[in-house]
Amino acid sequence: MKPGKPLSLTVFLLTQFLLSSFLAAQQKTPAAPTEKPTAESRLILREGWALQTSAKVEAKGEMISTPGFAPKGWHTATIPSTVVAALVRDKSLPDPFPGTNLRSFPGVNYPIGANFSNIAMPSDSPYAVSWWYRKPFTIPASYKGKTIWLKFNGINYRANIFLNGKQIAKSDDVAGAWRTYELNITSSAKTGAENVLAVQAFAPTDHDLAITFVDWNPAPPDKNMGLWREVYVTTSGPVALRYPTVVSKLNPPANDSAQLTVTAQVKNGTDQALKGKLKGKIENISFEQDVDLAANESRDVTFAPDKFSQLVVSNPRLWWPAQMGTPNLYKLNMEFEVSGVASDKSSSEFGIREVTSDLNSVGGRAFHINGKNILIRGGGWTPDMMLRENSERLQDEFRYVKDMGLNTVRLEGKLEAEEFYNLADHQGILVMAGWCCCDFWERWPRWQPQDFEIAKQSLRDQIYRLRSHPSLVMWLNGSDNPPPPDVEQMYLDIEKELLWPNPVVSSATGKKTSVTGDSGAKMSGPYEYVAPNYWQVDTPEGQPGRKLCNPGGCGGAYGFNTETSMGPAVPPVESIRAMVGKDHLWPIDDVWNYHAGGGEFKTINVFSEALANRYGKSDNVEDFAIKSQMQTYEGVRAMYEAYSRNKYQSTGVIQWMLNNAWPSMIWHLYDYYLRPGGGYFGAKRAMEALHPLYGYDDHSIWVVSSEYIDAKGLKLTTKIYNLDATEKFSQENSVDAAADSTAKIFTLPDVSGLSNTYFLVLKLADSAGKLVGSNFYWLSTKPETLDWAKSTWWMTPTASYADFTAISQLSKVKLRVTDRTERKGEDAVTHLTIENPSKNLALFVRLKVDKGVKGEEILPVVWEDNYISLLPGEKREISASYRASELGAAKASVEVSGWNVE
Repeated sequence: MKPGKPLSLTVFLLTQFLLSSFLAAQQKTPAAPTEKPTAESRLILREGWALQTSAKVEAKGEMISTPGFAPKGWHTATIPSTVVAALVRDKSLPDPFPGTNLRSFPGVNYPIGANFSNIAMPSDSPYAVSWWYRKPFTIPASYKGKTIWLKFNGINYRANIFLNGKQIAKSDDVAGAWRTYELNITSSAKTGAENVLAVQAFAPTDHDLAITFVDWNPAPPDKNMGLWREVYVTTSGPVALRYPTVVSKLNPPANDSAQLTVTAQVKNGTDQALKGKLKGKIENISFEQDVDLAANESRDVTFAPDKFSQLVVSNPRLWWPAQMGTPNLYKLNMEFEVSGVASDKSSSEFGIREVTSDLNSVGGRAFHINGKNILIRGGGWTPDMMLRENSERLQDEFRYVKDMGLNTVRLEGKLEAEEFYNLADHQGILVMAGWCCCDFWERWPRWQPQDFEIAKQSLRDQIYRLRSHPSLVMWLNGSDNPPPPDVEQMYLDIEKELLWPNPVVSSATGKKTSVTGDSGAKMSGPYEYVAPNYWQVDTPEGQPGRKLCNPGGCGGAYGFNTETSMGPAVPPVESIRAMVGKDHLWPIDDVWNYHAGGGEFKTINVFSEALANRYGKSDNVEDFAIKSQMQTYEGVRAMYEAYSRNKYQSTGVIQWMLNNAWPSMIWHLYDYYLRPGGGYFGAKRAMEALHPLYGYDDHSIWVVSSEYIDAKGLKLTTKIYNLDATEKFSQENSVDAAADSTAKIFTLPDVSGLSNTYFLVLKLADSAGKLVGSNFYWLSTKPETLDWAKSTWWMTPTASYADFTAISQLSKVKLRVTDRTERKGEDAVTHLTIENPSKNLALFVRLKVDKGVKGEEILPVVWEDNYISLLPGEKREISASYRASELGAAKASVEVSGWNVE
């Protein structure tokens, strides 16, 4: 016993020793896992956690966080993990995704389609009480003499934290799902010995600033409580270095000079004032300054180019979004020295680029990267419903984003882990981030003082994290509503203080604020099925033919549409089978609709009614699924094409959504199983770099260039075919497509003798005759009209439908298909040659690569093209790329199907 140690503590320690000896005799406690520090000197606390409800634990945190406590009968967990995710993983709960399994979970008695975030958790829910996370671990002896930090990257929602028998943080202070917590544990940690961490987590309530799924999918019964982000231990000397960032200012259009501002946070981990030196290096550029820190002080230190002239860089390698150029990255190395000795170091990447925005002629917010215009074309992102992280899946999804030609991913209140932004940085994908809607985040009149503080600290923590990433294109301070003036100003002050380098938009809507004025955004829908011509027929206020669908305007292709879609996205039949189960495949029932959305979107009836009217009624799931791919292909393509055609009166569109948090019938470009369907390939077709397209509004033919170089000497071929494949119209046009341009080439004349359903084929070739863009439309002689007077915020009804029922008369076609598969590194590539030897059109041909004959489809897969149509005598060569490991010992087998394919 050390002199002066209180007797009460001695008694406590003796009691603790005796109790630990007794428990050890009852059950042998597993040894602390021997995690090894990473290259970044992070001791990641991932494996070997134990999890249990407090309803089954009588011990207090001081005891649970000691080596002698035996977590008998506890669940195992790997962090990050919410409580329910851990229970699903260890099979205490079944897979919640098939059928209506989720409804059988304890605590899931909220109404189907309701927003659980706004509903109080039932008092008898297993998650109405706290849950304990417990982790034994060994801190390396090499950490001795250093400042030791314990970092939580995300706790939902409140927590008491204990380490080695002591409480080191209380739930009054650890509150907020979007906050990060770094605790100085130097005095509590045991180097070279076993340590025990215990976290008592509390679920969010309906009046907390939590993590919300709105009407996109159900929510798990725990409201995603727990340690949902990484937990790790790291060290520094007396001063730690955090959040290094470089902010760029360019001189467009020359862009031959960049002014760099470098900033970082330094944290004094001691109770003494310190003097030190902060140093930085970017390639051959060095800079440094002296820093004085008070005891336990944290401060941002900035190097401005007006005081450090070496930070004015000539001829920089710029970071560009993928379609505009190369996403070049630089290394930033920083170091803080105390008495000439390195206390902490960091190595990070940054991009030299500048994002600006302004309002265009129709009040839409236009964005510019390094002085050049960019049309925002993106999709709304969601994480897994239980917030499970999967690095391989994340990379696969980014591959899909890039393959489709999207340049932006929107995060509505679902701010991702660091890997997400690093991928975006390296691949040149823009990220649009901001807070969520439809929950306590926008219930400002009900906020208490603690909520203002949580919101303030949440924004600080997230801006610190995000500001260094060149992929971030903007931040939205609100979603469906802008914050009130006091909250908006609080947010703006933080963003200014932390040198947020990108545009800030008050909300995703067109609502003005007294602080920042017009947002330049619109969120006027639709979210439900609309006819393809909707996007082009609806025009801005003051233009001829203006259609007023609601007071805020419509979703047509003008301005900056932050979220919209053509509604449900029924996936291919294989995904339907996995989602609803064999007993509910047909007809459409409540199990199907349970996998739709919430609120106004609890069924897929509007989409199904349109499908029956346009393509004919279905009497089986296979027929319904293929027709659904056709209708979704049409609708998604039409939306993106309209915004592309109208640039830069249109400045951006975000498809609601990109992906799903669980298997769903609505709002995605690829489904939860990573199976690309009609919407995926409709989007990919619309966003090809040189693209010919058809104007549904005036039967015009356009060429759109998304390239940033001129394309001269192009040849556009336009042909119209009847249902029987007889040619009814043909025209060739010479075209020069300027960089980032859109041009109307001509208007189709009236063509006599057309069948009720006919086909328009557009082909664009370069000066060497190589095909560089193409399009295939099925069109109807029956006009498709919209009932604008009955518009709501989520849809505009169709008054009269196009008629494609005649395609059921197409004769069957037998295609010739040959294939070969080769290995390219970790990937396999299957090359197909597909030929239509018949005199009939082969419509909407679907290609699959399976694991052997009649095996499972290989997913994920990147197809050069799919859901294609072949004219008589036409031959196509198409490739599919996928992870070679997916094949295993099987041989790749190609499966071909289609509307009229044998």
